[in-house]
Amino acid sequence: MLHPSYSDLINVVNSEVEPGEAPVVQSRYSIVIAAAKRARQIIGGSEPEVLGVGKKPLSVAVEELYEGKVKILSEADATEEDDN
Repeated sequence: MLHPSYSDLINVVNSEVEPGEAPVVQSRYSIVIAAAKRARQIIGGSEPEVLGVGKKPLSVAVEELYEGKVKILSEADATEEDDN
């Protein structure tokens, strides 16, 4: 069983969304894609934001998302960062 659950992860990721704004993550698919992308970054040499000694990269990525150490950007936010 995955801990935390998909719904817990979605709630954490969307916790900083202001009322009236579209949530950053709306489906399990989005969470899975974000965690997989972060796990690939860790495998590629990116420094983990949480202690992950002995843990697999995907477990570390899920923990980072759950603790809010890594943020998922909406498409609009990602475009703004690319422009800067």
